[in-house]
Formats: sequence, C-alpha cells, structure tokens
Amino acid sequence: MRFVFFISAAQPDKLARKLTSNEGIAMHTTLHKPAPTKMIATGEATAILPTETTPPIKVIGTEAIRDTFDDVCLQQAINSRLAPGVTDVVLNPDAHLGYGAPVGCVMVSPTHIYPGPVGVDIKCSMSLLQLDVPADVIEDRQTRRALISAICQRTPTGAGKGQRSAKKSRPVNRTLGKQLVIEGASESVCQQLGIPAEWADRCEDSFHLGHDDTRDALGNRLDVLLAQRHMSNFSDKMSQLGSYGGGNHFGECEVVHVAEDDRSRSVAETFGLRDGKVAFLSHCGSRGFGHNLASGQFKTLQQKFSKWDIPLPAGDRQLVYAPLGTSEADDYLDDMALGANFATANHLLINALVLEAFQEVLPGTTGSLVYFISHNIARKENMDNRPTWVHRKGATRAFPAGHYALRETPFADSGHPILLPGNPRDGSAVMVADAGAEKACFSVNHGAGRTLGRRHANRVLDQATIDDEFEQHDILSNCRFYPKDEAPAAYKDFEEVLRSVKTAGLASEVARLKARFVIKDASKADD
Repeated sequence: MRFVFFISAAQPDKLARKLTSNEGIAMHTTLHKPAPTKMIATGEATAILPTETTPPIKVIGTEAIRDTFDDVCLQQAINSRLAPGVTDVVLNPDAHLGYGAPVGCVMVSPTHIYPGPVGVDIKCSMSLLQLDVPADVIEDRQTRRALISAICQRTPTGAGKGQRSAKKSRPVNRTLGKQLVIEGASESVCQQLGIPAEWADRCEDSFHLGHDDTRDALGNRLDVLLAQRHMSNFSDKMSQLGSYGGGNHFGECEVVHVAEDDRSRSVAETFGLRDGKVAFLSHCGSRGFGHNLASGQFKTLQQKFSKWDIPLPAGDRQLVYAPLGTSEADDYLDDMALGANFATANHLLINALVLEAFQEVLPGTTGSLVYFISHNIARKENMDNRPTWVHRKGATRAFPAGHYALRETPFADSGHPILLPGNPRDGSAVMVADAGAEKACFSVNHGAGRTLGRRHANRVLDQATIDDEFEQHDILSNCRFYPKDEAPAAYKDFEEVLRSVKTAGLASEVARLKARFVIKDASKADD
C-alpha cells in the first residue's frame, strides 16, 4: 500500500513545515504494510525480522519464545520500523500486542518522538525495597495477613482509587501535587512526603526536566494544561499518589535468593540485596494523571494529522508522531516529563508506606531502596555518538558496567539493577546487564509478557485451579479471588524468557525473588 504525503503550502504550522523539509520527512514517502515475514535465526536466542525497505528488526528470544509472537505483534513491529525517522526497533522476549508498537519493544529515533511506544501509563516502573526481616519471620500466615492489612490501609489498589480509600495514606494537596509533577523526587518533595532523601540516588531518573532541560518549561506547560477541560480533575488525580491502580500493577512481598557464583554475590552486595531476607517489589506508574496527559496528546496529534491529511504510519492512528523541534514535540516531551515525575514520586511514596506498614506489624524493621527503574518512557541517550530518543515500551534500560550514564553512581563498576517481574508462582528476577546489551540498544524485556489476552484468559482459565495453585505454593493475596487475567498461566514461560536474555548475552541473573504474598486488585485493568 502506498501513502503519499500532501501538505498545502497555506498551512503555516511548524509541524507541517518540518514534515515537508529535509529535517523531517520527504514530501513523497512510501510506507509499505507487508504481511509479516518469517524471522531468521541468527543464534540460539537471537533473530532478525526483515522488512522490505529498511535494515531488519532485531529479535531477542529462543525459538520457543519466538513462537509466542503472533502476526499482529510482528506487524506492529514492522509498522514501527518503517515509521518516519525510526532507525532501530528491537523485539524483546516478552513482546505482545501493544498500542501502535508492541509491548516489549525498543524504538529509536534521533528526529521524531512517538507517544504510542510510551503508552498511556507514562513511566510505568518497577521498584524494590530491601528489608532487614529474615524469611522465617513471615512464615506465619497470620503475620503475613497482618502485613497485607497494614499495607492496604496505606496503599489502595484499583482503578480510580486514591488516598480516600486508605485511611493511613499520605494526603497530597493541590499545591504539593503541582510541585511534585514539576520537580519529581526533589529533596523538598521527599521531605514533605516522608520519603528518605537518599532514595532519590537509587532511581534511574529521580526527576525529569522539560523539552529545553528546565523546570520552568514544565511549570509553564502545567499552567496551560490546568486551564484545559481534560485536566479539570487535577486535584483528584493527585489524590492517587501512593496507590497501585489495577490491571497488571501489584505489590509483592518476596524472599531474596542470591545466586551462588562470585559475581552474583559481589553485584548483590553493591545493589544492597540481602540473601534470605524479605524484600518488597512494586509495579505501577503515573496512574490517572499520566493517562490524562497521554490521552490528551493522542487526541491532539490525531486531530492535526486528520486536519492536514497527513498519512499515518501504516494507517495506524496509534503511531502518530511529532518531529523534534516542533511545538507539538515540545508539548509532548513536557507532558511526558510531568507524568514521569508523578510516577517517580508515586513509587517512592509507596515504598515509604510499605516500610511504615512493616514497622507497624514488625517493630524495628529497617529498609532501603534497591532501585527504581522504568519501562514505559522515551529517554534521550547517546547512540552512535549522537543524541537520540530511545522509546522503551515494556522494555527496561540495561546499562552494563562502564557505561557513560552510570558515572558517579553506585553502579558505575557493576551495572545497575534490572528488575524483571515474572509471576508469583515462578518468582521474579534481579539481573545486571552484560556487554552484549548493546546489541539490543542497551535494553531488555520488562517481564514475562502476556501470552493470553485478558478476555481470553477470563474465558479459558479456571478460577479454582488458580486459587489452588496459590494455596499449594503458600502465597497469600489481598484478593478474595485472584484475577484470572493476571494468573501465571496468562503469561509466558518465565524461565524461557530469562534463558533468552542470558543466552543472547544481554544480562545475567543476580538473584531470584520468591513471592510470599501479593497486593493486587481484581477490578478492570487501567494499564
């Protein structure tokens, strides 16, 4: 199928001008939408997916994992690779159908920004809190039930739920909300929320700046947004700070099992992992505030593409874009930063509240943040000696020892922690990047990845079987019935996913986390 760009000379907007200039896209551009071709293996856990007109898509995954990629996922990868300004696409082992681009992919462009590969949950992330509690202390089910209750009194779950749903939460007023979405985990924000200030040093990014690398840009953009109808509920969205939401978001109490080799033990010490002790893993993002920002951006850009009759990549409304340097790109980058700052504060507050809950049930408990790392974000990074935007949709940054971005951090000589959730039955993993991560644009998957869609899982999985499995593994939950669409059987084989990453030379496992209880919500997904 051929698409031809046509933009009237009477359209003066900067985006339209740039689309027809040498900086953006040529005036006549052909975008093909071929049927997905077969992947070609290049190793035990690597392959390529050819396209008709560009270098191929890099694929990470064993043959068993590659068999989990359906035609729609592969088509989305091809559409993304052929989109304007895109120089690289990587398909990770957890890849599955996403918004425009597959979940579990990396998309690189030095010239364009794409909201779709970031998605509606801006800076959805993982964090891990290491506690000094020995594993045997939480063997008692009554103790675990008390911990679940104490945590749920502080950190609500469920779509739309916020501080009013948790009697021991931290109230966040409008003034503090405005400050934290502009500043992220600044010293002042942390102090007001009762977050240990040193935790900001254990974040992939403790704050995000505006398109021009200033906070002023975010303040100005927030003023504009607050005058718009879709942001009239700003105060309500700030009341969701310190909450998980629904869907695949969770909090999970773990026991840390550090691998026995020398490298793993050394790296674990650098990370602050404590073998045989309890830790707490959290997965959530920017909640309703991020959703408002993202959906507003999609609507605005889609309207402009329609107004100017600009062809969409492969005709997909979810692959709208803006050339860097345009006002549209600046607005999106500012909105993404505002959402990302909320997500950062949200995670750190959840961890502070979880530590408080443990201290209520087990007085004297201490804890420290291992790391906070995102998997729904676009970041400006240097690749091939030039700045470029790396879009990670359901993909996690993987910088090995010696990477320039880790200078003057605690992880300069080890690589930073990679937090990969699996499922409660099979556990989750803490990994560290190897030099081979460069082949995947310094990225790895963000977890196991879905193998059953939510509706399909709800139709075919048996509730009694799921609940019996949790009972057999002695894993407790706050849910009366664990959600079928979040059951381990709805996700890919975690061991095979990890084997793909290790065999491809991207990262090594440092520790396995074994679940003891899960904080989850059974309401409709909001991810």
